[in-house]
Amino acid sequence: MLRIDQLGFTYAGYAPYLFNLTVAPGEITAVTGVSGSGKSTLLDLIAGFLRPVGGTVLIDEQNITALPPEQRPVSILFQADNLFDHLSVAANLALGLPKALPRSERDARITSALKDVGLEGLGPRRAANLSGGQKQRVALARTLLRDRPILLLDEPFSGLDPETASAMRQLVRDLTKARQWHVIIVSHDETDVKTLASTHFALNEGTLSPLTLG
Repeated sequence: MLRIDQLGFTYAGYAPYLFNLTVAPGEITAVTGVSGSGKSTLLDLIAGFLRPVGGTVLIDEQNITALPPEQRPVSILFQADNLFDHLSVAANLALGLPKALPRSERDARITSALKDVGLEGLGPRRAANLSGGQKQRVALARTLLRDRPILLLDEPFSGLDPETASAMRQLVRDLTKARQWHVIIVSHDETDVKTLASTHFALNEGTLSPLTLG
């Protein structure tokens, strides 16, 4: 269980934020709100990019609030894929694996992750030669390799055509269930909320309020 309890943050000159949220394993929670309402602030606090003024972030009752970003069990999928275009798909994925890992095991993990996201056989292809949808699948494969229980999605499908976005949503749903991830998605797209989320919260004036899915 991911539990955000009385997590507070304040920007100078602005009203404070206070977040309370629980996400069960295998569950996708949507957070919506107008620009500037604090959606990115919430994700940054969970990921460790911002330091809260109070409160806790717990995963399976382990307090991770004081951990630096690189030590948190968190993966993030952004709108931008953040791949190195001059490297192959396999080389991009290998960057997220321990350097001490034997090459045979590294290659096996990469092959398995690419198969899981529907890109089997594309390891040697340069990232620059991938479509936008393929790049997002590679970014999702990277989260598989990291195997972290918390996945944060920040407008991840907004740059994709409708057919590709639909396929990516289905893939995220399937992987969330299979891996029992705790997923939070921030999106302005109603389709993301309707097709992905099992719970929905609106962020307004620094506070999360539950909404009925419909």
